[in-house]
Amino acid sequence: MTQKGFEELAHRAGQLSDAVRLEFIDGKIGEKALPDGDHDEAIAWLASMCIQADAGWWLYPERGLRVETYRKGNARPDGCLAPRGTFAGQGEWANADGVLMAVEVTSRDHDTNRRDREEKPKAYAETGIPVYLLIDRDTCEVKVHSQPDGGRYEMLLTVPFGKTVTLPDPVGIDLDTEPLKDWVH
Repeated sequence: MTQKGFEELAHRAGQLSDAVRLEFIDGKIGEKALPDGDHDEAIAWLASMCIQADAGWWLYPERGLRVETYRKGNARPDGCLAPRGTFAGQGEWANADGVLMAVEVTSRDHDTNRRDREEKPKAYAETGIPVYLLIDRDTCEVKVHSQPDGGRYEMLLTVPFGKTVTLPDPVGIDLDTEPLKDWVH
């Protein structure tokens, strides 16, 4: 499938269904379940932490990004940390230049493992996004991927909910993950 073909299909699917969103990663179409309330709370909490750290940043929710350098693809991270104004003038699927961190919060759907733990770290690393933060509600852990090198991140730090984790540069935020315990079920 071509990039243009995917974009047309995703547009039509968005008009027909309020239950899923489509992504195009590594040449494959995938579906992403819409978030539940606990998922939203985790993103709102993280947005607050990011803005407190730097008022010039914004955690853009559900921002469509063009990912991967070899096979063009599209992903819709739960959040993209970037300087305010990064996406001004761009369409539904934006260039990832300027993105400091991509964020995913696991959902209770059938392909979370493949999508959030395998495909997205690879796609974000290939795109050169410096940090990928996975808030894993299944394992009650925060996974911080950093130092992208081609198709993978060189560093992976895993911390259980309740501990403080330092997000590496260019983010450089200390996160007390205790509140995340309230948003698992």
